[in-house]
Amino acid sequence: MAAEGAKTVLSDIQAEPLDETAAIVRDLGGETVAVVTDVSQREHVDRMVQAAVDSFGRVDILVNNAGYGYGATIEQTTETEFQELWETNVLSVLFGMQAVLPIMRRQGSGHIISVASAAGKIAYPGIGAYSATKHAIVALTDSLRAEVADAGIHASVVLPIGTRTKFFQSARLAEGGSVGPHGPTQSPEHVARKIVACAKHPTSEVLPYKPLRIGIAIKSVMPSIMDAIGRRSFRKQPQRDSEPTRMQPQEDMPMPPIKEAPHGEA
Repeated sequence: MAAEGAKTVLSDIQAEPLDETAAIVRDLGGETVAVVTDVSQREHVDRMVQAAVDSFGRVDILVNNAGYGYGATIEQTTETEFQELWETNVLSVLFGMQAVLPIMRRQGSGHIISVASAAGKIAYPGIGAYSATKHAIVALTDSLRAEVADAGIHASVVLPIGTRTKFFQSARLAEGGSVGPHGPTQSPEHVARKIVACAKHPTSEVLPYKPLRIGIAIKSVMPSIMDAIGRRSFRKQPQRDSEPTRMQPQEDMPMPPIKEAPHGEA
């Protein structure tokens, strides 16, 4: 976003990686404000959005991207784990939408981009609670898109497959649980470029992995096929009484060359 000239407000629950990202943006010549934010808390989200208004006078684009994985069967899913997962993965999206919508309505323009997951369209066994949160993000975005269509506001949902970030190492796992990856993976740079492209040319859904569209179509027309694939994948996972499994750490992907651009949207 910064490389495309956007003035940015960055948020993370941890200060150290937040400061590191802000330094990268500033090295590109970008203007940025870093706000430590626990997105599961409405007041934190409101404070972050207010920082954007105070610094730049407007909010053109909101990217809801916070979330974590939870590997557990439905039987293993505890009420506490599900509630905490819902607060971070879903309520944060609702809080973000509600915080920026009055601002965008006054502006007569804006774009809300929410990152869900392929699991938001095709639920996977062993991550049912996580899949449920991503289905919820898709539903919130679809509803919002119709509600704000006459206000000049766009709403988009991004559906990545497994992305090579710290997601797999930081996921919460029940005994014998795993969050994948379920099939091929993508680099965070690839997904980020797709998000930027959506910001420049709004679309309803962004599928960084094009073959996912085939799976979604099969799920809609012949769900039994996807059920069979899910059962087969689930049986290949470690036995339920084994230790949780985690994807081995991936080497950092090099950042693509970036050209500086004039400052623009916030």
